[in-house]
Order: sequence, then structure tokens, then C-alpha cells
Amino acid sequence: MGRVLRIAVLLAGFTVTHALAQTESEAEIRGMVAAQATAWNAGDCKGYARRFAPEGAFTNIFGMVMYGAAAFEARHCDILSTFYKGSRKVHTIHRVRFVTPNVAIVDIDNEIHGVKSAPAGLKVPAGGILRTQLMEVFVRREGQWWIEAYHNVDLKVATPHAVNNPEP
Repeated sequence: MGRVLRIAVLLAGFTVTHALAQTESEAEIRGMVAAQATAWNAGDCKGYARRFAPEGAFTNIFGMVMYGAAAFEARHCDILSTFYKGSRKVHTIHRVRFVTPNVAIVDIDNEIHGVKSAPAGLKVPAGGILRTQLMEVFVRREGQWWIEAYHNVDLKVATPHAVNNPEP
């Protein structure tokens, strides 16, 4: 077998292996996002925060930033026992993009159904459905995926996604 052919075979094998690993990673991340919604719907704040990284960053819909898994969990225990108690979360993943094999950015259309009261600064949304755009940054360390950044933005107006249409 010629040198060029051997290199081509090796590269093809690497490409297939990389594609399989990325498919498995994406499935795992999608499962984690689904598990978050399941935990929220059960009122399980500890389950919701389970995969939040120890030093992760959390930006809420008011633009307040908190750091660390303990703060993330405490905030979600508070909101799931007060104004979002009994609500139901629906996560629809819009995009998963791997920046590197160990870093993925996940864009999520986030809805919270059954909102009956709202924190100061928000009104109870029409139909009791709060819509936000949630971006989570996942990082794999020592074989496990962690949420390193969680950025939630309140939607004031429903707009379609600007897929592949960067602003001028």
C-alpha cells in the first residue's frame, strides 16, 4: 500500500471515529438538557442543578450573574418553591455546536408553562407561558459533561431564528 493511500485510510478512520464520538457526545448533551426539564417539572431543584459545574456562571433573565453550582442550585430551589412552583418547562434544542471535541454551545428555545405569578420586574406572561432563549456551554472534563455557562434571555417579542443570516 502506498504512503498516500495509508495516510488516506488513517484520515478516513479518524474522521469516522471523530464523527461517532461527536454523535455520542451530542446525544449525551441532549439527554442532559432533557433531564433538566424533567427535574424542573418534578420541582427537583437539586436534579436541575446536578450537572452544573462547580465554578460555572449563571446569568438569569434580569442579567444578574451568579457563580458556582451552590448558587445555581440555591436560586433554582428558590424559584421552584415560589413563583415557578408547579410550572412545566419545555426545552427545544435549536442548535448544538461543537467548538472543540470537549466544548459544545447549545441554543435552547425555553418555555415555562403554567406561570401564575412572576418575580419583581416581570409580568405574568400571556397564557402563563414565559419564553426565553437559553444558551448553555457544556465542557467535558475527565469523561463527563458539565454546564459551565448558563445564559438565559427573556424574549420580549417572538421572532424567528436568524439561521445563517448574520446581521450586516
